[in-house]
Amino acid sequence: MSSLSKLTTPSNRRQFLTLLGLSTVAVSCGTGGGGSAKEQTKTLRYQGWAGTVILPELAQDLGFLEDVKLKWVGNTISGPQDIQSAATGQVDFGGAFNGAVVKLAARKAPITAVISYYGVDKAAYNGFYVLKDSPVHSARDLIGKKVGMNTLGAHSEAMLDIYLQRHGLSQADIKKVEPLVVPPVNTEQSLRQKQIQVGVLGDILRDRALETGGIRPLFTDYQLLGNFSAGTYVVNDRFLKQNPDTARVFVTGVARAIEWARTTPREEVIARQIEIVKKRGRNEDTAPLKYWKSFGVAETAGRITDKDLQLWIDWLAQRGDIEKGQVKAKDLYTNEFNAYSPKDSRKDKPSGSKPTSKSGS
Repeated sequence: MSSLSKLTTPSNRRQFLTLLGLSTVAVSCGTGGGGSAKEQTKTLRYQGWAGTVILPELAQDLGFLEDVKLKWVGNTISGPQDIQSAATGQVDFGGAFNGAVVKLAARKAPITAVISYYGVDKAAYNGFYVLKDSPVHSARDLIGKKVGMNTLGAHSEAMLDIYLQRHGLSQADIKKVEPLVVPPVNTEQSLRQKQIQVGVLGDILRDRALETGGIRPLFTDYQLLGNFSAGTYVVNDRFLKQNPDTARVFVTGVARAIEWARTTPREEVIARQIEIVKKRGRNEDTAPLKYWKSFGVAETAGRITDKDLQLWIDWLAQRGDIEKGQVKAKDLYTNEFNAYSPKDSRKDKPSGSKPTSKSGS
């Protein structure tokens, strides 16, 4: 992974990872003081993603959440919004790019990251795509262009900033590149209709667009940073304190789902996801799911490491978005609730199946 020293301080034009101000005070995380197992909640409210199966949904369908149930309260296309909802108690867990987690934690939001849920590898990555005949071939060509992405202040904007900075654009020039919010399911169409000049496409939406043809990558986040876990699920500290057993079942169940998907034939994982989408009855298109390849989580069972967060702590400090030393990586996460062990992998592995590669392809 390239040194962060290559990154320059950006302009103040973009308030990277601008999140809603929260006046809540952090509550220390811990299992002490939790209620009895009988008193603890067994239902977790969450937001989903249209046309996508998130890991907790997969874990529930596989029976890995045991007696813990999920309650869908709607969909989102924004990681920062999702973790804000977790911080304020509107949902019981939310997931976002780790830079957004760092920024929200720096605002003293009462959240703790408990497990990685997505990442970047050779199969699971986001690409910044242009039309095949587009005049955009370099970072400098992006000046004055519109870049469509799912949300601002998260993974895609971070990758765009790194790309522009590494290719030597001045702060004045960086101001002229315009990131825009475009729902993922509409990004390909917006690009082809030339409403935007660059579209961020990932995983199943990316592969479907590539199969159609007529587009090419300008760069990918895998090219920028290689393999890494990019986002974590966070839980409100009060919830962790009051419901430690429920939290342990949830986190361990998601961990088991990560390893199940890693070691199960790709066709079987896809079939399971399609079945889940059909059963929930939300009138969603299941066709893109056939392109699924990997969740991209780097560490076994989604365990979080300091490096997953330190990269973004250092970068945000260099940008002036947080103070140097304001937060420490070790204070932002815990693996305490992740009770996954290798015996779970053996138990969950389908009979007669052969492990797939790390990328799941």
